[in-house]
Amino acid sequence: MKIHEYQARQLLAEAGIAVPAFAVAESVPSAVAQAKKLFDAGIKEIVIKAQVHAGGRGKAGFVKLVSNLKDAEDAASFMFSNKMVSYQTGPEGLVVSKLLIAAAETIEKEYYLAITIDRSRRTATVIASAEGGVEIEVVAEKNPAAIIKVPMHPILGLQAFQARELAFQLGFTGKQVGQAADIMMKLAKAFRDTDASLVEINPLVVTPPDAKNPDGRVLALDAKFQFDDNALFRHPELSKLFDPTEENPAELRALEFGLSYVALDGNIGCLVNGAGLAMSTMDIVKLHGGEPANFLDVGGSASEEAVTEGFRIILSDPAVKGILVNIFGGIMQCDKIARAIVISAKNVGFKVPLVVRLEGTNVAAARKILAEAQAEIPAMQTATDLTDAATRIVAAVRAATDSHAAMATR
Repeated sequence: MKIHEYQARQLLAEAGIAVPAFAVAESVPSAVAQAKKLFDAGIKEIVIKAQVHAGGRGKAGFVKLVSNLKDAEDAASFMFSNKMVSYQTGPEGLVVSKLLIAAAETIEKEYYLAITIDRSRRTATVIASAEGGVEIEVVAEKNPAAIIKVPMHPILGLQAFQARELAFQLGFTGKQVGQAADIMMKLAKAFRDTDASLVEINPLVVTPPDAKNPDGRVLALDAKFQFDDNALFRHPELSKLFDPTEENPAELRALEFGLSYVALDGNIGCLVNGAGLAMSTMDIVKLHGGEPANFLDVGGSASEEAVTEGFRIILSDPAVKGILVNIFGGIMQCDKIARAIVISAKNVGFKVPLVVRLEGTNVAAARKILAEAQAEIPAMQTATDLTDAATRIVAAVRAATDSHAAMATR
């Protein structure tokens, strides 16, 4: 589960990590009022950021620095009245419904700090770099030596000596070392206490020296948290932070029926049982020249109702030009899928090519059900194996697409 930046800042603040003063606004008048509070508190410049689950906000114009209320109002008006389009959103963009209004800080140096699961080491790992403020993927590609990884002990967590050593490696000096190490320790505790899968501060910054802070202050400016969905039952307070407006509606519908669904950019819908088989199905579709439109795992014990809903979800995507069903019956019996296909044909309708490959438990009964329903489902073909299924659906979608293109040019 993802949360917004303003929520992540709040979690950091609750963990005792220094963050600039901030507030959240859901309308232009609210944004102006929150900006006024910060200006009245003596802050000279504030930053206004769109709260969406996507990167590239700055380049898209959805992060603005302002120094007066008129500019704050203009920035808020722009963000609330336009969709944010970036390299992560696609051309359709995202609607902005919340803004972060925060004190801007003068920055002397930026760093990157995160904790996530390193599957190769089978442990939580601190990832840090002295090249903060940009996407860590860019740093990893251009200068991998600039990324430092520190594995955390699975029971003891991050140790104080590790945090101080990392602070020195990153180039912190003087009192900055203690501040940075303290943030690392508190971030590690927050990661563990919340069952997070990722916590990220980018940038972690050092402000210029002043009379009160001769070595500057170390602050967290931008934060990101992601949580393990399987552990949310232990954190009802975190579950309340979920924002359904930031999620794909089809993916939310799938969750209600216990289905694992992820929308993709292709045109061949896939309905499969088992995550590994689903991945293999998408791979073989691509191998034969097709593009999967989704990952959809109905699991091993889905009801006919859930499977029918799976078809509805797939067909609700206008980009889908064909559907491939690939079921290996174990707990999930093939005849249940076959009956769900027939029910879906009656209730939903298959106006695009459908290729079905079934093997395993009750496959003979399933094939009989499909054979008897063939007249009701003229768009359906049955396949002998997975390769046959993939070649059939790719060919059928290609033929249908070429036919529509030819009709459009007449």
